[in-house]
Amino acid sequence: MPNIHSLDQARTLVGALASRLGADLIETHISWVLLAGDSAYKIKKPVRLPFVDYTALQARRHFCEEELRLNSRLAPSLYLGLARITGTRQAPQLDGSGAALEYAVHMRRFPKGALFAEQLAAGTLSSLDVDRLAALLADFHNSQAPAEPAAGFARAEARHTAARAALQGALAVASPAEQVQLHDWIEAQAAALQSLWTQRRHAGRVRECHGDLHLNNVVSLAGGVAAFDGIEFDPALRWIDVLDDIAFPVMDFMARGRADFAWRLLNHWLDGTGDHAGLPALRFSLLYRALVRAHVEHLNGAGHEADARRYLDTALALAQPGQPRLFITHGLPGSGKTFASQRVLEREGAIRLRSDVERKRLFGLSMLADSRASGLDVYTPEATARTYAQLFRLARGSLEAGWPVILDAAFLHRDERAQARALAGDLGVPFSIIDCQAPPQELRERLQARRGDASEATVELLDPLRLSAEPLTGDELRHVLPASSS
Repeated sequence: MPNIHSLDQARTLVGALASRLGADLIETHISWVLLAGDSAYKIKKPVRLPFVDYTALQARRHFCEEELRLNSRLAPSLYLGLARITGTRQAPQLDGSGAALEYAVHMRRFPKGALFAEQLAAGTLSSLDVDRLAALLADFHNSQAPAEPAAGFARAEARHTAARAALQGALAVASPAEQVQLHDWIEAQAAALQSLWTQRRHAGRVRECHGDLHLNNVVSLAGGVAAFDGIEFDPALRWIDVLDDIAFPVMDFMARGRADFAWRLLNHWLDGTGDHAGLPALRFSLLYRALVRAHVEHLNGAGHEADARRYLDTALALAQPGQPRLFITHGLPGSGKTFASQRVLEREGAIRLRSDVERKRLFGLSMLADSRASGLDVYTPEATARTYAQLFRLARGSLEAGWPVILDAAFLHRDERAQARALAGDLGVPFSIIDCQAPPQELRERLQARRGDASEATVELLDPLRLSAEPLTGDELRHVLPASSS
């Protein structure tokens, strides 16, 4: 079987194929992409670099097949199959007779402007597509098989080394003082997180992920979203902690000036995965991803200096101490607690814990499952007490990790509110109440119209809950946020 050893020979073939197809040609440091009609063909360069060896034709075929396998998980409609390039270098053709000179990943071409990064720049990205991405990634991360700890992926030492290397790559962008600041932060945090990283590896949180989830690799498609161009050439870069995978788009939203989308994405993902135990490591994952992108933009050369600096500034901001505070909502079903808390979490960069979601998780139910259909009564006083205890436990861990927290629950009784306030006092963080009110008829109309939400509250519950509710005291009212703030 012929093998193209020369990069110049490969370039001749690719140029001839582009001409034959009338294709636009895009070149990266490890591949060419031909855009022809409604198709795209990705051809790997015969290069050997520190992180990949594509010099052998069989290796290029293998990695094309890996690219198809991996990316069919998150972008099945985009990845169409393996294309053989036959003929001669001067007159190549796709899937003709004869031996293969080269291989290409055949993809469906998506419209210009569909990338999340492009839509952000144009101001057209919808919150619905951010939610769709969160759901896609939560389902994906939940469904992947855990790595065997013995495989050695994502060991604490390797994660520490990777962060050091990312900083080394970004040094040209940083001042000497910034270099010292980031170095010291990475060293201190890596030491503090070593046991958590190891614990998560043994708990099955290391899985075969995408590995390169920045916003130029996420696209809006008809009826949904997709993530493409996952890492195929190095298993260690994709067999990672799921927290490191979601951290990439969260960080990229932050760096691109849309922290509201960052926190929207993260919180919807947490609702779907329940992976709040990883939050103490989130800041490290975000900072590491910011340094990776600062390095990449620096390597892209002239014209990318501002982008490199933007990612470095994001890393520096993440290295600052957190500002935890505790919010709770207060109000009857349908009063707008989740709507109000969504606004606060996007503004404050907060972790929201929803009683409706965590209650179902405690009983092994999915977020949108109907507990009544399963024969479970998850609204007994005992179940409610368990739910609040779980909310307080998760809130404590997140607050101790330096994140603001919103407890989205009814908090109709003073003892529940007192427990929340005591938690804030114990940790020395500010405490606020998001008080939500609506006229009785509006409450009924909202509950009757509610669809596709974790809450199972019905109109029949309103009167019993109203009668049992204990109003906010004068002392509690001093902690209520003004309506304009929530």
